[in-house]
Amino acid sequence: MMQSKLVLCGVCAIAVVSAVHAQTWPAKPVRFISPFAPGGGADITSRVIAQKLTESLGHQVLVDNRGGAGGMIGVDLGAKAPPDGYTVVLGTIGPISINPSLYAKMPYDPVKDLIPVTLAADALNVLVVHPALPVKNVKEMVALGRARPNELFFGSSGPGATDHLAGELFNMLAGTKMVHVPYKGGAPAMLDLMAGNVQIIFSTVSTAIGQIKGGKIRALGMTGVKRFVLMPELPTIAEAGVPGFAVNNWYGIFVPAGTSKEIVARLNTEVVKALHMPDAKQRLLESGIEATPSTPEQFAAYIQSETKKWAKVVKDANVKVE
Repeated sequence: MMQSKLVLCGVCAIAVVSAVHAQTWPAKPVRFISPFAPGGGADITSRVIAQKLTESLGHQVLVDNRGGAGGMIGVDLGAKAPPDGYTVVLGTIGPISINPSLYAKMPYDPVKDLIPVTLAADALNVLVVHPALPVKNVKEMVALGRARPNELFFGSSGPGATDHLAGELFNMLAGTKMVHVPYKGGAPAMLDLMAGNVQIIFSTVSTAIGQIKGGKIRALGMTGVKRFVLMPELPTIAEAGVPGFAVNNWYGIFVPAGTSKEIVARLNTEVVKALHMPDAKQRLLESGIEATPSTPEQFAAYIQSETKKWAKVVKDANVKVE
């Protein structure tokens, strides 16, 4: 009986300390790990959120770019940080939901080592083609792809990347056999598209929008579940001829496992509030990124569904990484 009371007292003491810590948090600057190089969509999203959090929390939220291994280096660093609320990490679809199916062993477990705080944004992707390709819409591209198996080439930012798997999903749903050509990033792939060395890319809007407006490439459809507000005339690929097609290149906020639920709740409140601010939403939209805040529970369920979805695509398309 005495031992049970001691255990109960210990649990209560931990709970009290945790609650007090949450009430005084933050008492110093917060590190926000962005797992990609400066300048890209993940970095832009991280900096928009960090600026707003700095204002609302009263302490600096400092973006720490830790790129490499398709985002896994930065996410691993965040997962292994002390769970005290002073390290936040931006997790993306690749290192959270796709890579568990691509790699036999990862340095972290996305489910066990991280706590989802909120879905943050979608870095919108768009299906674009070289102007010489004789297609004006998605249905014509499907017909051409079926008529010319293994003759159309689609570029991507790398093996296993979102734009790669978008092409594989398109092949599966549309009955086409486009050939994948990987590059070391979206920019080199775009250069080769404009040169005519590949005919198709499922590009990020931020990479493609200047070339679309300049008439150097042709946009056929958005990869996500809804149209882009800055290009409302462009249909989604699903509504334009490939039912069921949906690729959302999402970003979300995570903290290390063990972080108190009070801090998770406070972070969720502040990030969601920041992403609803008109100036923050506009800054993201101008880069082809759409704010999509959620509750922690909604985000956790979404991660689960995305992980299951991409595991099937990876398996069925026999996607391999070196």
